[in-house]
Amino acid sequence: MSAGPHPALPDVLVTSRPLDEYCALFGLTRARLAALPGPLLDCPGGAAGLAAEARELGCRVVAVDPAYALPPPVVADLALAARAAMAASMTARPWLHPSPRPYRPERYLRSWDRARRLFAANSAAHPQRYVAAALPRLPFADGAFALTLSGYLIFAYPEVFGPERQLAALTELVRVTSPDGEVRVQPLNDGHGRRCGHLDPLRYALGERRIASEILRCPGPVDGRTVRVLVLRDADRRRRSAGQPVM
Repeated sequence: MSAGPHPALPDVLVTSRPLDEYCALFGLTRARLAALPGPLLDCPGGAAGLAAEARELGCRVVAVDPAYALPPPVVADLALAARAAMAASMTARPWLHPSPRPYRPERYLRSWDRARRLFAANSAAHPQRYVAAALPRLPFADGAFALTLSGYLIFAYPEVFGPERQLAALTELVRVTSPDGEVRVQPLNDGHGRRCGHLDPLRYALGERRIASEILRCPGPVDGRTVRVLVLRDADRRRRSAGQPVM
């Protein structure tokens, strides 16, 4: 999950979140990941441990990030820079981050350190699981993934993803996701905690493209504060499963 800059998205950081934080942020469980009928797409993947950890559950993960076009040592340096930026932000603006009292930033970020090491080892051993690409165009066939996750990108960086690009990115994520699967996106605010002010018009535009949407509210990581997740699905999937014609 991405939060030092990407080559294609120069203002976006490269974070190193572990599997359990993914589950909390997206309202998922290890059991659900283990039961997925197909691969999972992590877009952007950053230097996260998801692909390595989920593989142990039997869950196939493909991570996508423009940073993967860079040499691995450079990606590692970017991840370290993101860790330092997060530590500074957690100290300066603790209300924006998931590490509450009595947890200190360093204790929370140790999970990032482990995830970053897992990423480095897994990406070196299985480079085919890490694809260099960027939204809003992904090099995958329609319906290739059972579940798609996108964290800390589409709404977190409004200066990079304006409304039109957000719509294009979300539409692309749905395209590469199975009609029986879903896309989950979070957070729905920028890096200053400001909520997206045009979420309703954006959801309406998605609906015009036959993409159903809902807002899932679930306890966040560590502190239990509510996390809002945008869930997207193919609006015609029920008709397809019933053998009815799609309008």
